[in-house]
Amino acid sequence: MGCIVSTPKDSGGNRRRPASIGELSVYVPGFRIPKPVDFSQALGDHLSKNLVERLSALRTRIVVMAGQEAPTVTRTRRRSATQHGGSTLADLHQALEEYLPVLLGLVKDGSQLQHNIQFVWVNQEDEAEETAMSNAWYEVLSVLHLMAVLSLSQANLLLLPRTSADGYQPKVSEESRRASVDILLKAAGYLDCAVRHVLPHLPAALRRDLPVDLAEGVLRALCLQALGQTVDIQLGMAIDSAKATLAVKRRLACEMVKYWQQAQDNIMNLPLANGWGEKHRLFIKWKYVEARAGAYYYHGLILDEGNTEKSHGMAVAALQAADEYFKESKRACEAFNAATPTSRNPPFWGTMKYLSEKIPRDTSSKVRINRDLYSHEKIMETAPTLPDFALALKPDDYQLPAVDHSWNDENNRGPVATNANQLNS
Repeated sequence: MGCIVSTPKDSGGNRRRPASIGELSVYVPGFRIPKPVDFSQALGDHLSKNLVERLSALRTRIVVMAGQEAPTVTRTRRRSATQHGGSTLADLHQALEEYLPVLLGLVKDGSQLQHNIQFVWVNQEDEAEETAMSNAWYEVLSVLHLMAVLSLSQANLLLLPRTSADGYQPKVSEESRRASVDILLKAAGYLDCAVRHVLPHLPAALRRDLPVDLAEGVLRALCLQALGQTVDIQLGMAIDSAKATLAVKRRLACEMVKYWQQAQDNIMNLPLANGWGEKHRLFIKWKYVEARAGAYYYHGLILDEGNTEKSHGMAVAALQAADEYFKESKRACEAFNAATPTSRNPPFWGTMKYLSEKIPRDTSSKVRINRDLYSHEKIMETAPTLPDFALALKPDDYQLPAVDHSWNDENNRGPVATNANQLNS
């Protein structure tokens, strides 16, 4: 079934914990790093020399590139060129995509070869320094997780404000926003595939022993926060659009609350360790509170359009809630940035740039006007319930690739899976 080896964090492994990770628009989890394995010893008697060498070469390339990329994955400067001996996020992502179809040959048709190699990865959010499992589905899961982390890192780089050509305040271009939407949905797709099509292949005992980095709750939370940040971008674009109505903005804001609430629900009971794990938890808490501020703001504006004392009183309560959540979100943001590894906010842009100006001002103005018009009894002291909208945004429908054709040349290996559906069942 696959043995498990977890190395405690005080064992002096290869985990890398930077003191600071700079500016963050998108939360990027700790970078899990693969450690070398010997394919020839484990598979030399079962597969051709060419296939063993290909597996080894593809994975060794990832080991080297990931080891080089991990210390710099959260750097905020855009990297576009590959330096001698270095790699870019895109290069590593491509290497993983090239490795995955060949790796999947080890698990096709339930092959026992999947148990022949002990795969080792360095953790970040788990107490254990590293986790080794003799199951190739663990390797597939780790590869998909790394592909998602790389995508989140790419999205973060795109969403860091750049000084504009006109010399005014830094901003994020519409092109970068649209590109980041596609990348975030891809990240969500990798994670959704991991949960629905890879985790079920691991026996229950192995699933219980997975590092918390790969726990189902963490994978679901990362998927949901990628969707939540996508909606945040869409809301920012709606704010910039003269055609977007208050109703559209409120719906997007309320949907964003649900994504972040579900993300929080998925990790709240997990044993996330200090460091990356605690920072992950604090990020979701911050974004959930921030989303509630925006949702109550737009809900309050729509309620204030009503013609009754009750609707105006509910509007006051909603706007006061927006103001309180906005203040709480600033405290949550400070707690997140102060947690190790420390980080800092980029200049405000998009949704929060707008709301940071509008919430305090509009709340103060409308509360004063309505309190002058109505008696205290007509003003609700508790915020009204937010509208419940169905979630419209879904992850990309990522499917595991077909097994690489090189497995067709293997003798006595059984029929090769020729389409992704056989691996995604």
